[in-house]
Amino acid sequence: MVLLETLGNIVKLIASVGGLYLVALLYAQHRQPAWVDTLRARRIHVLWLLVLTSLSIKIVEDVVTGDSGTIDRALLIFLRAHLAGAQPIFEAVTLSGSAEVLTPLTLGTCLALALSRRRQEAALVGTSVISAAVLVYVVKLVVGRQRPALWETARYWGASFPSGHTLVVAAFSMSMALALSGMKPAARTALLTIASLWTVLVAISRLVLGVHWPTDVLVAALAGTAIPLGISLLMTHALQVKAQRP
Repeated sequence: MVLLETLGNIVKLIASVGGLYLVALLYAQHRQPAWVDTLRARRIHVLWLLVLTSLSIKIVEDVVTGDSGTIDRALLIFLRAHLAGAQPIFEAVTLSGSAEVLTPLTLGTCLALALSRRRQEAALVGTSVISAAVLVYVVKLVVGRQRPALWETARYWGASFPSGHTLVVAAFSMSMALALSGMKPAARTALLTIASLWTVLVAISRLVLGVHWPTDVLVAALAGTAIPLGISLLMTHALQVKAQRP
């Protein structure tokens, strides 16, 4: 039954994403013709953005309604039981996603890109990280989910949902991957792999430390990845429109 339900959900997701893309394309053709070329040229980009957004909305719904509670607890206990011995390693990993590390890293990256005359790439990274930080702050205040209290943990600012470390790392690493792959297309796969690996490790570290529920980090990873994808799409469209002007 679980397998059938999972397959059904996957089919629904594929159908909904495909439908949303077609609706967006038809709307653009009739109302926003300037968007048609962008939607077609960046089709895979747009579809991934729709997938990430749809999954995020579904998980947020489960969190708000409390449907994810049982699975969250079971997964957290399982990970803690099997990875608790590696906690010192994950403490170092989680530090890489802290504001103390990401703030100077983001500022330094944006400055280096700007000085290299890569202003669009600098804007992508900076805007993505700022947007991610604002989203974390707003959602934490709105949802107000309690952090896990299954064992003694370090104290962190704010509510549990979403994971700020995971969301901002995902936004920074994905925006960097997109920026650098535009400069070196041959390295695109390697850059996206590194970005994904960093995000996954930080997400797991938050669970091993016991300061977030699994759905906290899952939504954070999805939303953090979607933010630079969306911003990159808007930037690409703006450049195409500018190039078409006489």
